[in-house]
This record gives sequence, structure tokens and C-alpha cells, in this order.
Amino acid sequence: MQIVITNHSKEPIYKQIYNQIKTQILTDELTGGQPLPSMRVLAKELDVSVITTKRAYEELEKSGFIYSVVGKGSFVSEQSNEMIVERKRKVIEEQLIAAIQNSKEIGIGLSELTELLAILYKEEDEGWKM
Repeated sequence: MQIVITNHSKEPIYKQIYNQIKTQILTDELTGGQPLPSMRVLAKELDVSVITTKRAYEELEKSGFIYSVVGKGSFVSEQSNEMIVERKRKVIEEQLIAAIQNSKEIGIGLSELTELLAILYKEEDEGWKM
């Protein structure tokens, strides 16, 4: 499991850990039943507080991405296809909200943002990558 923490991010460290583990689960890099490092081990690897890793794990558990067994550790939850699709939709919504907020900050209107999205979507379909 690879997690990269950056001090330059606006996101709190626990959220960076949460998002990276969530992404790895949604992309099947981490699969159902797979054990996660203990909170202490992960905190040591990332050079962060155990409280930080505990909060990330708690949020992942609340969201249904992992489950914990007392005395055994934390494990990746089995994900149904329907669940994965719904969670990916939520991620897309969150990313679009961030794009909308950034657009408003620099004066990009809805029509220009929609046009940009349509162009990028079409280029992605044609195999062009940014």
C-alpha cells in the first residue's frame, strides 16, 4: 500500500490518507479481505501521529470501505459493484464541486465550464490524455 503525504496540500493529513486508501480500494489495488497495516505501523511509515491514522481509519470504517476486528486489525471491506459505482459517483460529484468552486473563483461561467467539460470528455473518448 503506497501513501504519499504532502505538507503543501490544503487537505488535512488524515484526509490525504483516507482519500488515497479509498482510491486504492475503488481501483481494486486493495481488495476485499486484505489486511491493512496497523494504525501504529502506518503512522510510523508515514511519520505522522497515531491519532492521525486512527482518524483516517475511523472515517474509512464509517464510509464502509474497511472494517476492524478487535485484536486482529483492519481489513478492506468486500465491495459490491453497485456500491463501487455509487461511491465513484460521489467522488465525481466532489471533484465537480471543487471544479465549480475553482471556476467561480476565477470567473469561469457555467457555459464555459460545460464547454470545457464537453471538450475534455470528447478528447478522452478519442484516447487523448492530458
